[in-house]
Amino acid sequence: MKITIVTVTYNSEKTLRDTIESVFMQSYSDYEYIIVDGNSKDATIDIVKAYCLQFGGRMRYISENDNGMYDAMNKGIKMATGDIVGFLNSDDFFTSNNILQEVASTFESNEIDAVYGDIHFVNADNLSKRVRYYSSRFFARPLMRFGFMPAHPSFYCRLDTYLKYGGFDTSYKIAADFENLLRLIFIHRIRTKYIQKDFVTMRIGGISTAGMASRQQIMKEHLHAMKKNGIYSNFFLLSLRYIYKIGELIRG
Repeated sequence: MKITIVTVTYNSEKTLRDTIESVFMQSYSDYEYIIVDGNSKDATIDIVKAYCLQFGGRMRYISENDNGMYDAMNKGIKMATGDIVGFLNSDDFFTSNNILQEVASTFESNEIDAVYGDIHFVNADNLSKRVRYYSSRFFARPLMRFGFMPAHPSFYCRLDTYLKYGGFDTSYKIAADFENLLRLIFIHRIRTKYIQKDFVTMRIGGISTAGMASRQQIMKEHLHAMKKNGIYSNFFLLSLRYIYKIGELIRG
């Protein structure tokens, strides 16, 4: 079972080596690694080219102007030749070396369309110290009405499911991943399975973790995603998930 990992980059020279190394170190070998770059102005593509030979033909990349992160993610889906597709951000890295093996084994032993697991957050200056653990363990389809979603960096989905139901809506600035999961899981009710495993280490400060302005934009776009897909929700219901997030921060 071939897995496609897609990393979107733009001026990612400071963190990309960790991302690429964590893919290279995976024990599972039946994968392709696609890097979709937005015409970076720093050394990002030099780093990518330096690693290409090490992957023995399993790495491909493009570097061209795009219309933002979600446009680049859609390009990755179009380039994919694997049975399964997952996304690994350019400032994140796999938490352990057997993530892809766990994903493949779960797909092979279950009739499912997608899997998801857990992730954790660290500060950029101390990658070994966990500051928040995001578990998807208690996720359930009805909770999406309250804005809950599986940890997207842990989400691996069949390519034919993306091709059937669509990728990411590029009209969203920050929450196209939520709208995509809402469409796949809540509307089309794809078959999913939770894996109790920490998939990805994420640095605090990415587009979805950057302060009050980000949270306001997320709220606006979540409400829009609900309306677009004909699902009733409101500001109060979507705000309830922040109580749960506070608990995550306390637990660390």
